[in-house]
Amino acid sequence: MKTVKAIYNFIVGDMIILVGVALVVIVLSILNFTNALPSLRIATGIILIVAILAVLSATLFREARGRR
Repeated sequence: MKTVKAIYNFIVGDMIILVGVALVVIVLSILNFTNALPSLRIATGIILIVAILAVLSATLFREARGRR
């Protein structure tokens, strides 16, 4: 179990990052595989970058506010 936790902490580092990136990928894949909102398919790259930056910023702010 210690090995799995060590690998998780090395790759991801935080649960917010893991869940946030997974949600962004799921939403963007749904947008690409359905015919709903075809105009958003053009902007999927920008949406991906902005969403990942938002997730990383949320994690950074949480860590900065943390243990004082």
